[in-house]
Amino acid sequence: MSTTPQTPPKLNRIGMELAVYRGARTTLCAGCGHNAVTERIIEAFFELGVEPYQVAKFSGIGCSSKTPAYFLQISHGFNGVHGRMPALATGAALANRNLRCVGVSGDGDTASIGMGQFIHMMRRNIPVIYIIENNGVYGLTKGQFSATADIGSTLKTGVVNDLTPIDCCALAIQLGASFVARSFSGDKRQLLALLKAATAHRGTVLLDIISPCVAFNDHEGSTKSYAYMKDHEEPLHEVDFIPHYQDITVDYEPGSSVEVRMHDGSRIVLKKLGHDYDPTSKCAALEALVKAEEKQEVLTGLLYLNTAQKNFLELLDTVSEPLASLPQERLRPSKEALDEIMGELR
Repeated sequence: MSTTPQTPPKLNRIGMELAVYRGARTTLCAGCGHNAVTERIIEAFFELGVEPYQVAKFSGIGCSSKTPAYFLQISHGFNGVHGRMPALATGAALANRNLRCVGVSGDGDTASIGMGQFIHMMRRNIPVIYIIENNGVYGLTKGQFSATADIGSTLKTGVVNDLTPIDCCALAIQLGASFVARSFSGDKRQLLALLKAATAHRGTVLLDIISPCVAFNDHEGSTKSYAYMKDHEEPLHEVDFIPHYQDITVDYEPGSSVEVRMHDGSRIVLKKLGHDYDPTSKCAALEALVKAEEKQEVLTGLLYLNTAQKNFLELLDTVSEPLASLPQERLRPSKEALDEIMGELR
């Protein structure tokens, strides 16, 4: 009896299967934008050959904060209390500079109870990828407006939001984050490229991802629905990411693209789509966001990037080794050092 030989699973550049980068089966609603974000995270880390044991995942409370359970099953993970994810990620990033820290939050977890912690993470430029899965509602408490809901948007019940929304991208740019982007969970190509670029950045990455809630905020009148995003999304550019280990010639017409080299030698290539836009200018980024809001457009793409800005580890001038691996004799001040400190306080 003949048997059909099975095709061996595809391996990435470090010899791992895609299955290693997956997690538990999702318990979110079918069609939830968060599930699409999860798939892109899995795809990005697999294709780049990121070692799962070098990744630490953090989250707070909310539908979005459940998603780290659905990717990178063998990575380190910590699910904290509501709005406190930035403090956890900050501690891990400072203790072990070799970790790639990924924090997943929501518009409620970030822009309401967690706003204070969000602000301080942005201003410190901690080397963390901070993902906001933004649907404009509180999905776990029956769909009330969140602080990112746009003026004039409506709930299924007909209630109209009349409060000014918090723009997390604008805040992040003003406060000091060095990589700020917005994307749509339904834009697979753009989101994948931005996630890949985020892994090569060594500062705070803020990815605000519009991720429609199919249960409470995907109806006519919502400004964070699939239909609204498809009609009002305004991409700034096409995004390509070239890892440092690949030597690829990008075939773009002269003058139509911008190339930015990342810390590890990787490159981001931004092909202009009719926008004369400089992603390295804070003023240009903030002006573009304000103009888009006035036109009721949702700008997507890489809004701001600064590869020269020092991150918090560099500002603190910490040693090159992970602090978590240092022996006690290097961590504990000597009696002479403590006496000197106490003398200065007298």
